[in-house]
Amino acid sequence: MSDTINEKRENSKGEKLPSTILFEEDSSSGFENVKSTSLALPILKLLQNGSGEAQKRNQNYVEGSEPGMLLNTVTKKLYDGAKGVSVIPCHYKLEYQEWSDFGTGSGRPENIYADGSDILDKTTKDGMGKDRLENGNYILTVGQHFVVVAGEDGSTETALISMSSSQGKISRKWNSMMMSITMDGKDGPYKPSSFSHIYKLSTVLNSGKGNQWYGYNIQKVGPVSNSSLYERAKQFYQSLSKDKQ
Repeated sequence: MSDTINEKRENSKGEKLPSTILFEEDSSSGFENVKSTSLALPILKLLQNGSGEAQKRNQNYVEGSEPGMLLNTVTKKLYDGAKGVSVIPCHYKLEYQEWSDFGTGSGRPENIYADGSDILDKTTKDGMGKDRLENGNYILTVGQHFVVVAGEDGSTETALISMSSSQGKISRKWNSMMMSITMDGKDGPYKPSSFSHIYKLSTVLNSGKGNQWYGYNIQKVGPVSNSSLYERAKQFYQSLSKDKQ
């Protein structure tokens, strides 16, 4: 749409509407004090057989969902787990979450301890292999992967992927995959940023000890070839780094 057309936009009452050129000139104004910690960062949730979002008679049911799918918890957008989705990892952190047993707490972590905490030294293994504190709660080691989801239609969205318990191995494997990448530069080999490459995140059905559950599968696709997409991922990384300051 041209500048001239933008300036002549009117509503149904014949009143002039603001030019979209003005919108662009004032881009991001009003959000100066809004950090990523003030936003509801979507979680890319892996739906299991017991997930309420995948049970038709559950109040949290999401239309069209099935176990093994990936769900954006904010937009409620669903991704086919078997087909997978393209993601760009922008930031990672390890944390220790203190949980009470199912049905006895708030449904959220009672406490969160940062990487480097000695909280695991204060636990003992129970019969189920959980790290128990003296108060009866258990500690869950969680790998938090902050990513940009790249849609086939060119759209992007930011999300958090949490990997714990049996998926901890997948989290460590993904980190090792990223850390092992080297590229040739003008001064020799170098390690590119985590957001320099795209990965395919899909889901697979696992089984063991009489149980079945869905887990993640990670495959490296290759370097980001779109400059706009790379800048989007870089901006997300920078916003997360800024919030830590």
